[in-house]
Amino acid sequence: MPPGLFVTGTDTDVGKTYVAARLAERLRGEGRTVGVYKPACSGAEVFHGEPVWGDVEALRSAVERPVAEDDLICPQRFVAPLAPPIAAAREGRTVDAELLTTAARRWADRCDVLIAEGAGGLLCPLALPEDGPAVTVLDVAAALGYPLLIVARAGLGTVNHTLLTLAVAQARGLPVAGVVLNEIDAREREVATNAAMIERCGGVPVLGVIPPGGELPEALNGSLCRPPVSIN
Repeated sequence: MPPGLFVTGTDTDVGKTYVAARLAERLRGEGRTVGVYKPACSGAEVFHGEPVWGDVEALRSAVERPVAEDDLICPQRFVAPLAPPIAAAREGRTVDAELLTTAARRWADRCDVLIAEGAGGLLCPLALPEDGPAVTVLDVAAALGYPLLIVARAGLGTVNHTLLTLAVAQARGLPVAGVVLNEIDAREREVATNAAMIERCGGVPVLGVIPPGGELPEALNGSLCRPPVSIN
Protein backbone atom coordinates (compact mmCIF):
# COMPACT_ATOMS: atom_id res chain seq x y z
CA MET A 1 0.00 0.00 0.00
CA PRO A 2 1.19 3.55 -0.69
CA PRO A 3 1.66 6.13 2.07
CA GLY A 4 -1.61 7.61 3.24
CA LEU A 5 -3.78 9.26 5.85
CA PHE A 6 -7.07 8.22 7.44
CA VAL A 7 -9.49 11.11 7.94
CA THR A 8 -11.91 10.52 10.79
CA GLY A 9 -14.11 12.78 12.88
CA THR A 10 -15.60 13.32 16.28
CA ASP A 11 -19.10 12.88 14.86
CA THR A 12 -21.05 12.87 11.62
CA ASP A 13 -21.29 16.08 9.57
CA VAL A 14 -18.13 17.62 11.02
CA GLY A 15 -16.54 18.11 7.59
CA LYS A 16 -14.54 14.90 7.05
CA THR A 17 -15.33 14.71 3.36
CA TYR A 18 -14.61 18.40 2.86
CA VAL A 19 -11.19 18.00 4.48
CA ALA A 20 -10.40 14.75 2.65
CA ALA A 21 -11.35 16.22 -0.74
CA ARG A 22 -9.49 19.50 -0.23
CA LEU A 23 -6.42 17.62 0.99
CA ALA A 24 -6.53 15.36 -2.06
CA GLU A 25 -6.67 18.46 -4.29
CA ARG A 26 -3.72 20.00 -2.45
CA LEU A 27 -1.65 16.84 -2.87
CA ARG A 28 -2.47 16.72 -6.56
CA GLY A 29 -1.28 20.31 -6.77
CA GLU A 30 2.04 19.10 -5.33
CA GLY A 31 2.34 16.70 -8.26
CA ARG A 32 1.17 13.57 -6.44
CA THR A 33 -1.04 10.86 -7.90
CA VAL A 34 -3.79 10.65 -5.28
CA GLY A 35 -6.29 7.93 -4.49
CA VAL A 36 -9.38 8.36 -2.32
CA TYR A 37 -11.18 5.62 -0.44
CA LYS A 38 -14.31 5.44 1.71
CA PRO A 39 -15.04 1.90 2.98
CA ALA A 40 -18.82 2.37 3.12
CA CYS A 41 -21.25 5.20 2.55
CA SER A 42 -24.94 5.61 3.33
CA GLY A 43 -27.35 8.41 2.59
CA ALA A 44 -28.02 9.21 -1.07
CA GLU A 45 -30.12 11.70 -2.97
CA VAL A 46 -32.09 10.34 -5.90
CA PHE A 47 -31.97 12.22 -9.22
CA HIS A 48 -33.99 10.94 -12.18
CA GLY A 49 -34.36 7.62 -10.42
CA GLU A 50 -30.63 7.18 -9.76
CA PRO A 51 -29.00 7.46 -6.30
CA VAL A 52 -26.15 9.94 -5.92
CA TRP A 53 -23.87 9.90 -2.89
CA GLY A 54 -22.56 13.38 -2.13
CA ASP A 55 -19.46 12.13 -0.30
CA VAL A 56 -18.46 9.92 -3.22
CA GLU A 57 -19.08 12.74 -5.69
CA ALA A 58 -16.89 15.12 -3.71
CA LEU A 59 -14.03 12.64 -3.40
CA ARG A 60 -14.20 11.60 -7.05
CA SER A 61 -14.25 15.21 -8.21
CA ALA A 62 -11.20 16.01 -6.06
CA VAL A 63 -9.09 13.43 -7.91
CA GLU A 64 -10.88 13.79 -11.26
CA ARG A 65 -11.87 10.15 -11.62
CA PRO A 66 -14.70 9.00 -13.91
CA VAL A 67 -18.11 7.98 -12.57
CA ALA A 68 -17.31 4.40 -13.58
CA GLU A 69 -14.75 4.28 -10.76
CA ASP A 70 -17.24 4.92 -7.94
CA ASP A 71 -16.80 1.27 -6.89
CA LEU A 72 -13.09 1.91 -6.57
CA ILE A 73 -13.66 4.96 -4.37
CA CYS A 74 -16.46 3.45 -2.28
CA PRO A 75 -17.28 -0.21 -2.92
CA GLN A 76 -20.30 -0.42 -0.58
CA ARG A 77 -22.97 2.27 -0.90
CA PHE A 78 -26.49 2.34 0.56
CA VAL A 79 -29.37 4.73 0.05
CA ALA A 80 -30.89 5.32 3.51
CA PRO A 81 -29.19 7.99 5.71
CA LEU A 82 -28.52 5.48 8.48
CA ALA A 83 -25.54 3.56 9.83
CA PRO A 84 -24.30 1.34 6.97
CA PRO A 85 -25.46 -2.02 8.42
CA ILE A 86 -28.95 -0.65 9.04
CA ALA A 87 -29.10 1.04 5.64
CA ALA A 88 -27.95 -2.19 4.02
CA ALA A 89 -30.66 -4.19 5.80
CA ARG A 90 -33.30 -1.81 4.42
CA GLU A 91 -32.20 -2.96 0.97
CA GLY A 92 -32.06 -6.65 1.88
CA ARG A 93 -28.27 -6.53 1.81
CA THR A 94 -25.42 -6.87 4.28
CA VAL A 95 -22.11 -5.06 4.55
CA ASP A 96 -19.18 -7.25 3.53
CA ALA A 97 -16.89 -6.86 6.56
CA GLU A 98 -13.78 -8.17 4.81
CA LEU A 99 -14.27 -5.93 1.77
CA LEU A 100 -14.20 -2.83 3.99
CA THR A 101 -10.44 -3.28 4.24
CA THR A 102 -9.40 -5.41 1.28
CA ALA A 103 -10.99 -3.09 -1.31
CA ALA A 104 -8.47 -0.39 -0.38
CA ARG A 105 -5.74 -2.59 -1.88
CA ARG A 106 -7.17 -1.92 -5.33
CA TRP A 107 -5.43 1.45 -5.11
CA ALA A 108 -1.98 -0.11 -4.58
CA ASP A 109 -0.77 0.38 -8.16
CA ARG A 110 -3.02 3.32 -9.03
CA CYS A 111 -1.66 6.08 -6.78
CA ASP A 112 1.36 7.14 -4.77
CA VAL A 113 -0.66 8.44 -1.81
CA LEU A 114 -4.08 7.36 -0.52
CA ILE A 115 -6.55 9.47 1.46
CA ALA A 116 -9.06 7.26 3.28
CA GLU A 117 -12.14 8.63 5.00
CA GLY A 118 -14.33 6.99 7.61
CA ALA A 119 -18.05 7.32 8.25
CA GLY A 120 -19.24 9.06 11.40
CA GLY A 121 -16.87 8.66 14.36
CA LEU A 122 -14.36 5.95 15.19
CA LEU A 123 -16.87 3.72 16.97
CA CYS A 124 -19.48 3.94 14.22
CA PRO A 125 -20.41 0.33 13.26
CA LEU A 126 -19.80 -0.45 9.60
CA ALA A 127 -20.71 -4.15 9.63
CA LEU A 128 -22.58 -6.49 11.96
CA PRO A 129 -21.48 -10.03 11.07
CA GLU A 130 -23.69 -12.84 12.36
CA ASP A 131 -20.68 -14.86 13.48
CA GLY A 132 -18.56 -12.18 15.12
CA PRO A 133 -18.35 -8.74 16.76
CA ALA A 134 -19.29 -5.51 15.08
CA VAL A 135 -16.73 -4.01 12.71
CA THR A 136 -16.24 -0.32 13.39
CA VAL A 137 -14.47 2.55 11.67
CA LEU A 138 -11.77 2.05 14.28
CA ASP A 139 -11.26 -1.55 13.12
CA VAL A 140 -10.89 -0.48 9.50
CA ALA A 141 -8.50 2.34 10.40
CA ALA A 142 -6.39 -0.10 12.41
CA ALA A 143 -6.31 -2.59 9.54
CA LEU A 144 -5.19 0.08 7.07
CA GLY A 145 -2.59 1.35 9.54
CA TYR A 146 -2.48 4.97 8.39
CA PRO A 147 -2.11 7.87 10.84
CA LEU A 148 -5.36 9.55 11.79
CA LEU A 149 -6.36 13.11 11.03
CA ILE A 150 -9.24 13.97 13.36
CA VAL A 151 -11.74 16.56 12.15
CA ALA A 152 -13.63 18.24 14.99
CA ARG A 153 -16.10 21.07 15.36
CA ALA A 154 -14.52 24.30 16.51
CA GLY A 155 -17.23 25.32 18.99
CA LEU A 156 -18.73 24.39 22.31
CA GLY A 157 -18.48 20.71 23.27
CA THR A 158 -15.60 19.90 20.96
CA VAL A 159 -13.03 19.40 23.72
CA ASN A 160 -14.91 16.46 25.23
CA HIS A 161 -15.73 14.92 21.84
CA THR A 162 -12.16 15.27 20.63
CA LEU A 163 -10.56 13.89 23.80
CA LEU A 164 -12.90 10.89 23.71
CA THR A 165 -11.91 10.23 20.09
CA LEU A 166 -8.24 10.53 20.97
CA ALA A 167 -8.66 8.15 23.91
CA VAL A 168 -10.23 5.51 21.69
CA ALA A 169 -7.51 5.87 19.05
CA GLN A 170 -4.67 5.81 21.55
CA ALA A 171 -6.10 2.79 23.40
CA ARG A 172 -5.96 0.89 20.09
CA GLY A 173 -2.44 2.12 19.38
CA LEU A 174 -3.33 4.12 16.28
CA PRO A 175 -0.93 6.94 15.40
CA VAL A 176 -2.58 10.38 15.33
CA ALA A 177 -1.18 12.99 12.94
CA GLY A 178 -3.22 15.73 14.58
CA VAL A 179 -6.55 17.48 14.91
CA VAL A 180 -8.09 20.12 12.66
CA LEU A 181 -10.95 22.29 13.91
CA ASN A 182 -13.71 23.10 11.44
CA GLU A 183 -15.73 26.29 11.98
CA ILE A 184 -19.03 24.88 10.79
CA ASP A 185 -20.89 27.70 12.54
CA ALA A 186 -19.24 31.11 12.15
CA ARG A 187 -20.91 32.28 15.37
CA GLU A 188 -18.79 29.96 17.52
CA ARG A 189 -15.85 31.97 18.72
CA GLU A 190 -14.06 29.95 21.42
CA VAL A 191 -11.71 28.44 18.86
CA ALA A 192 -8.36 29.48 20.36
CA THR A 193 -9.14 28.26 23.88
CA ASN A 194 -10.58 24.98 22.56
CA ALA A 195 -7.46 24.35 20.47
CA ALA A 196 -5.16 25.05 23.40
CA MET A 197 -7.12 22.76 25.72
CA ILE A 198 -7.16 19.90 23.20
CA GLU A 199 -3.40 20.16 22.75
CA ARG A 200 -2.74 20.29 26.49
CA CYS A 201 -5.13 17.51 27.51
CA GLY A 202 -4.89 15.31 24.43
CA GLY A 203 -1.16 15.53 23.79
CA VAL A 204 -1.55 15.96 20.01
CA PRO A 205 -1.16 19.03 17.83
CA VAL A 206 -4.10 21.06 16.58
CA LEU A 207 -2.96 21.69 13.03
CA GLY A 208 -5.20 24.66 12.42
CA VAL A 209 -8.71 25.97 12.00
CA ILE A 210 -10.81 25.92 8.83
CA PRO A 211 -13.05 29.00 8.49
CA PRO A 212 -16.56 28.34 7.10
CA GLY A 213 -16.07 27.04 3.56
CA GLY A 214 -12.44 28.16 3.66
CA GLU A 215 -9.04 26.77 2.79
CA LEU A 216 -7.21 24.12 4.75
CA PRO A 217 -4.42 25.21 7.11
CA GLU A 218 -0.95 25.00 5.56
CA ALA A 219 -0.02 22.25 8.03
CA LEU A 220 -2.40 19.89 6.24
CA ASN A 221 -0.10 18.67 3.50
CA GLY A 222 1.76 15.65 2.23
CA SER A 223 4.00 15.49 5.29
CA LEU A 224 1.09 13.98 7.25
CA CYS A 225 0.88 10.95 4.98
CA ARG A 226 2.85 7.93 6.14
CA PRO A 227 3.26 4.30 5.09
CA PRO A 228 0.85 1.94 6.86
CA VAL A 229 2.00 0.34 10.10
CA SER A 230 0.84 -2.89 11.72
CA ILE A 231 -1.70 -2.27 14.51
CA ASN A 232 -2.51 -5.16 16.85
